[in-house]
Amino acid sequence: MPVAPALPPARPFGAVCSAMVTPFSVDGKLDVDAAQSLAQRLVSEGHDGILVSGTTGESPTTSDTEKERLLAAVLEAVGDRARVLAGVGTNDTEHTVELARAAERVGAHGLLVVTPYYSKPPQEALRRHFVAAADATGLPVMLYDIPGRSGVPIETETLVRLAEHPRIVAVKDAKGDLYATSWVQARTDLAYYCGEDALNLAFLTSGAAGLVSVVSHVAGPEYAAMVRAVDSGDLATAVALHRRLLLAVRAVMTRTQGVIAVKAALELTGALSTRTTRPPLIDATEEEVAALRADLDSAGLLEARTRAASAAPGGTA
Repeated sequence: MPVAPALPPARPFGAVCSAMVTPFSVDGKLDVDAAQSLAQRLVSEGHDGILVSGTTGESPTTSDTEKERLLAAVLEAVGDRARVLAGVGTNDTEHTVELARAAERVGAHGLLVVTPYYSKPPQEALRRHFVAAADATGLPVMLYDIPGRSGVPIETETLVRLAEHPRIVAVKDAKGDLYATSWVQARTDLAYYCGEDALNLAFLTSGAAGLVSVVSHVAGPEYAAMVRAVDSGDLATAVALHRRLLLAVRAVMTRTQGVIAVKAALELTGALSTRTTRPPLIDATEEEVAALRADLDSAGLLEARTRAASAAPGGTA
């Protein structure tokens, strides 16, 4: 006898959120026009959330002024068709607060605040850092738990305490510990977003609100379909999509750094005219691009995304 699907979870930042790259010109300058075109394309392909100035947006190498320009441009481009989050987290609490206030002035719909990296603060210090960021504005906050890069996890008891703050409403989870995540979900109302594309289906089926994705740059419609399938209780369709997209996850997330690969993928499909990154990153090699092309083609994504980019205003394919 079929089981009625559970109600979809609350989604303060949409269901499919792109961790959007920051386009640069060949000489490394911020390309605002390309950012607007890309944001519009992502929304047209099923994204209802856009994150700007995350690490995939190369936030360590963009200035505060560039972050404001980028945020304003994306907000203008997508209007009310998607929630736009600004990445404001740093390993300096005062700077994080400044960036949060600037993002609010520009008009961001929410903030992403990453665990302070490198300095490895104790849990009480993490709590105070996140509370300071949440107290700085009236915007809802998504915490970003990524111990592989920050050096420390946000532990369960810390997350439970942070959930008491009225503006801390969500977590982007790249910790990869579904057991710990499930305990937080059981004890709080925090909306969970998967931050590791390989685990998107696992998170969705365990009650996550959605995903903050890198691979969705080239698989937005497919991930939106996966969310709909899970919401409707159609696990067979969701699993089939997951298995098909394994090739895309391998292509973008395993052969080189994710930003490098996804910018190359966007250039391949004509969504960007250049795959330029800023140092210390380097652009994808021709060998890496060839492997990327083969996997995306095998996943059935290359032709579909190339057609979409060609049909879009300003398409370069």
